Amino acid sequence: MGISFGFGGASNYQQDLSNADCILIQGSNMAECHPVGFQWVMEAKARGATLIHVDPRYTRTSAMSNLHVPIRAGSDIAFLGGLVRYVLENERYFKDYVVHYTNAAAIIREGFQDTEDLEGLFSGWKPDEARYDPATWQYEGASGTMAAGGQKQLYAEPGAGESTPRETQLSAESHDYTLQHPRCVFQLLRRHFSRYTPHIVEQICGIPQQLFLKVAEALCQNSGRERTSAFCYSVGWTQHLGGVQYIRTASILQLLLGNMGRPGGGILALRGHSSIQGSSDIPTLYNILPGYLPMPHVRSVDLETYLKTNQAQSGWWGEMPKYMVSLLKAYFGDAARADNDYLFGHLPRLTGDHSHLTTITDMADGKVKGYFVMGQNPAVGSSGGALQRKGLRELDWLVVRDLVLNETAEFWQRSQEIESGEVRPEDIQTEVFFFPVAAHTEKEGTFTNTQRLLQWREKAIEPPGEARSELHFIFHLGRRLKELYASSREAKDRPVQDLLWDYPVSSPHQEPEPEAVLKEISGYRMGSGAPVRDFTELAADGSTACGCWIYSGCFADGVNQTARRKPGQEQSLAAPEWGWAWPANRRLLYNRASADPEGRPWSERKKYVWWDAHAQRWTGEDVPDFIVDRPPSYRPPEGATGVVALSGIDPFLMQVDGKGWLFAPTGIIDGPLPTHYEPQESVIQNPLYPKQQCDPMRQVWRRRDNPYHRAWDDPRYPYVLTTYRLTEHHTAGGMSRWLSWLSELQPEMFCEVSPELARERGLIHGGWATVSTARAEIECRVLVTERMRPLKLNGRLVHQIGLPYHWGVVGRARGDSVNELIGFVGDPNVSIQESKAFTGTIVPGRRAERRGAMARRRPPPLPPGTRELNRGAGPRFPMQERKEQ
Repeated sequence: MGISFGFGGASNYQQDLSNADCILIQGSNMAECHPVGFQWVMEAKARGATLIHVDPRYTRTSAMSNLHVPIRAGSDIAFLGGLVRYVLENERYFKDYVVHYTNAAAIIREGFQDTEDLEGLFSGWKPDEARYDPATWQYEGASGTMAAGGQKQLYAEPGAGESTPRETQLSAESHDYTLQHPRCVFQLLRRHFSRYTPHIVEQICGIPQQLFLKVAEALCQNSGRERTSAFCYSVGWTQHLGGVQYIRTASILQLLLGNMGRPGGGILALRGHSSIQGSSDIPTLYNILPGYLPMPHVRSVDLETYLKTNQAQSGWWGEMPKYMVSLLKAYFGDAARADNDYLFGHLPRLTGDHSHLTTITDMADGKVKGYFVMGQNPAVGSSGGALQRKGLRELDWLVVRDLVLNETAEFWQRSQEIESGEVRPEDIQTEVFFFPVAAHTEKEGTFTNTQRLLQWREKAIEPPGEARSELHFIFHLGRRLKELYASSREAKDRPVQDLLWDYPVSSPHQEPEPEAVLKEISGYRMGSGAPVRDFTELAADGSTACGCWIYSGCFADGVNQTARRKPGQEQSLAAPEWGWAWPANRRLLYNRASADPEGRPWSERKKYVWWDAHAQRWTGEDVPDFIVDRPPSYRPPEGATGVVALSGIDPFLMQVDGKGWLFAPTGIIDGPLPTHYEPQESVIQNPLYPKQQCDPMRQVWRRRDNPYHRAWDDPRYPYVLTTYRLTEHHTAGGMSRWLSWLSELQPEMFCEVSPELARERGLIHGGWATVSTARAEIECRVLVTERMRPLKLNGRLVHQIGLPYHWGVVGRARGDSVNELIGFVGDPNVSIQESKAFTGTIVPGRRAERRGAMARRRPPPLPPGTRELNRGAGPRFPMQERKEQ
């Protein structure tokens, strides 16, 4: 979403779902996994909204919906692309919105070629380097590479770390507002999705054409000037090889329908924990700094080079120097000065992919010596459990902070490999340090939820024994490091010495004061310490400090804005005085788009933000997401840069051109338009591009301890496997499986299968079954249910198996973990694991082999008479013919 609109966070707030006329939930079982937010979906339904649920399983969300659409896991782009085609071919798009608020009119360079021209690849593919050069994807008349709003600094992106400035000077000559030019984005979009017909959707997804057309009509009828539709998704979209492009396709659809920036519209990214959004904002990701500032590349030798590489010459990202310098001042205080580059040289540098899966394989290969695990349980909670634990065994030391001794803390004595005798505890040299942690009721501070809302929580009780908060642990670890290196004269220790680390503490445990941290995050003026009002007061001259620019203002006026609790019935639906939402306490992003180009609401029914001609400012039901005194008639002067270059009809301020991006000239490394590729392991060959089975830039790890199946139609693994969560358990079960009440409700690992598959494989409801892949095999109870429906793909019946992922070897409720079955394979843009679509097989009965043994031997041979073919998944990593021993 950051590439499409400017920010990666949810565009709307959950209560706003009650304003929707249609809600499409895909990649989420919202009723069971986000039940508190689902109340607003039910409010919308009570007001007459149409609810659509697209999911491989029939769930409680489906039961509440007007339409349930069964879909083959991993085929979502084909479905969404079919909707895009329907909107374009039937001219159901909101034309005034599309022409003025999207880049539909932008003309792309003459050398651009689409997947339709190159059998599944875009122009710029460099086979020797296994990457794209996006030069032909750029706007005509623009030199260099465009700067994408919300762009994370991708180590693989062409130009990463180089000092070439981003080109953003765009001329009217490079646009066609009639949308007729053959190389304008609108026409390229039409051509790209032309093959995504209802027939091809049925062939790829298994969705009957008539059902698909009902969905398409429901969306079109409930979008436009008078009506709006909303999209909701969760990890059912993100945990795929093409998860980023799934979301891009939905973004394109919402822009075409005119649903972005408007009440009852937008895209709600449903985060799974209380502060998943916050951990992206501050962040815990390796490739960004707080506020989505790019992490410096190894080639960014100084601050000037870094800013030249990443700063947009127009749009709000042109303000980046203010945010970066203020961040450095927050880190290093008075030690950061203009004459020492504000100590930019102290920051770490990207040298490559340092994501989770890569780190684990580096651990397994002896390249990583130490590992902190805080709030995770990778031994059972991440894909490829055997390879995860292999990585842990090769460490010198491991630090685990958790409520209980989970599987990661106990891997050296309680794991599949230990139980089977394949590994002995005495042979494992890893030294494990376990630190008990405070629960959420035992610490105070903020969490940032799904709708970008910061809320302050009070401490209910003191943590027991030696349990401490994360804030306590990190602060005191930092203090000890500063003491350790205080007398060092080595240059490598200067970052620790210069780090500003002076948070006040309180007894009895010397706990740092969370409000002091929040003040630093919000921002203040150097010298006086006076809090800034918001990010517009930050400066690039070293006079302000701010720990996260998008959070600037959460402590405005010296008041903890996140602790506000004005009851909802005493304010509007947006509830601006409950907590504080980033940025600037804005509840609905891009809300300038809720008004027409003249600044008038598109309709009274969907009135939200508008131009007050008398007051000469934007006003409405929310903080306007626009330059408050910029009139709709404003047009920038020639040569304008920064925010001055944005006109009065450019609602997407973070983008260089102020437009929503239907076509992404940069920021997405595997293509400017979403394309249907199959999962790494599929039951069918790609019907759209037979020569390009999978995303050519996907992340794969071809190693003996991470075997893959044939790219498609592997007779050993004929079924689609997909994972999901339950209401009664939380992620890998590190908290919920230790509670007797929840363990009683969901005591055992199980699988969901259709009655047809049960008959085919001899499975008995309530009995045992063994599910296998080339990586491992697990045993589980069988739930035979009509909620799992066989799908017809081009006349062929395909079965799917549903697998919850909450179990492990410790706790009250124990069982095999589904993550044992999943291979290491990742989305090329964000490196997330593909755990929602892979292949496997199922047989009745319990495991025939020792626990964990499957992960350390070769896959079973092909059936007699079946010859292995060179069925690679694409030009990057062709699958070589396997010679069985």
